Amino acid sequence: MSIHVNGKEITSRAINIESAYHQESGADPRYAQRRAAVALTVRELLRQRAEQLDMAVPEDDDDLDPVIDELIATEVHIPTADDTTCRRWYEQNPERFRTPDMAEVRHILLAGHPEDLEERNQARATAEQLIEELRRDPDAFADLARKHSRCPSANEGGHLGQVSNGETVPEFEDAVLRLPVGLADQPIKTRYGFHVVEVLQHVAGEQLPFEAVHERIREYLEAVSRQRAISQYIKLLAGDAEIRGIDLDQAESMLIQ
Repeated sequence: MSIHVNGKEITSRAINIESAYHQESGADPRYAQRRAAVALTVRELLRQRAEQLDMAVPEDDDDLDPVIDELIATEVHIPTADDTTCRRWYEQNPERFRTPDMAEVRHILLAGHPEDLEERNQARATAEQLIEELRRDPDAFADLARKHSRCPSANEGGHLGQVSNGETVPEFEDAVLRLPVGLADQPIKTRYGFHVVEVLQHVAGEQLPFEAVHERIREYLEAVSRQRAISQYIKLLAGDAEIRGIDLDQAESMLIQ
């Protein structure tokens, strides 16, 4: 497989070498090949446009990036995001700008390896027994955690502090953030085993003020505008070029390396 851009050949060997930079774990190697082919085609289009403008294009392709940056700065208008645009985005996407919901939790981990069915069953049974004990004697939680829990928090009587998304494993977070305050009726199953859980309190997330996130919104919107503007510019260059061996209109993405 080779590609020609206005008569300039991009060889199969070059595509194979480039594909090493586009590998993704577990992905079909052909996907990396397609991304590499698109990247090299786009790069060649930009190189040829820089030559048309009599820019100082280096012979070594590894030194081409500064020229591409200059070309884009010269020929691509990238809109800025003013305060009105940023505020509109903020008001249309309020869920993006909240502090996370949290739950203050203590737990007792009964460890059980996912592939050891007997150990998992024993962990579940022990967790259910402990829940029954705690229904009779809620004040025994800390002592039972120190005795049975296989989590480092056992030294703190099972107290984990405030838990929010991204701080533990998802299956644990999803459960504790939905549970009501108090001792959970059933053990929570995770990849580590079964957890006896008591939710001490919920702390609801709060909406961040616009002023606190204004700069983050501006950077995001301008990054999106930049990518869109560059993509349109590449499409214009491709439309004026003779390209054989690849259809950029069918490509999944247009890359600038």
